[in-house]
Amino acid sequence: MVLTNASKIDDEHETGLWLSEFAEPYEEFTNQGYGVDVASLKGGRIPLDPNSLEDGDLVEKWKGVTKELDQTLVLSQLNMEEYVGIFLPGGHGTMFDLPDSPELKSALAHFADNDKVIGAVCHGPAGFVGTKLSNGKWLVEGKNMTGFTNEEEQQTGLDSLMPFLLESRLREQGAKFEKSAPWSDYVITDGKFITGQNPQSSQSTAEAFVKALS
Repeated sequence: MVLTNASKIDDEHETGLWLSEFAEPYEEFTNQGYGVDVASLKGGRIPLDPNSLEDGDLVEKWKGVTKELDQTLVLSQLNMEEYVGIFLPGGHGTMFDLPDSPELKSALAHFADNDKVIGAVCHGPAGFVGTKLSNGKWLVEGKNMTGFTNEEEQQTGLDSLMPFLLESRLREQGAKFEKSAPWSDYVITDGKFITGQNPQSSQSTAEAFVKALS
């Protein structure tokens, strides 16, 4: 799992990882018997979007899981040959650091070129932006997929603060972007490429990811 290290949209807006988009998949993967390494571009402690912590009961329930966020591994120091899948949770932080990471682009190209499972939910597909395969094509070109929609971004009121709109950028790079009603549970499986639309889709995306792994 590759997470964002970005903690701010601007001086007035804190951001980071959206907790449920990490916690639900992490629990699903480990419950199904998979070992999970939690990495980020810089390593270390992961910032959490304050808005994802409003449900105190869930935060308490996930206390054991959130310990994994205290000291993440550095992505560039990992050997991609050792992994069967890669999963990108969201949170607005991903929009600010994942698209600019050569290490993530290299990792994603490895998983795609070797027909391994790739998954992402909500803003996680921001990590796909600008990623090219060994044949020179965009990673998302021709892929049936979803992610956080323009309409959902507008409803957050943060659309004007984003470096780009995720849905629009993915479409520009050739994705066959599909979507359901805002904030509904929606997952697209295209072979070994698994994407979910929003936080409400985290659990279903994780289940589809596990199915693709098996």
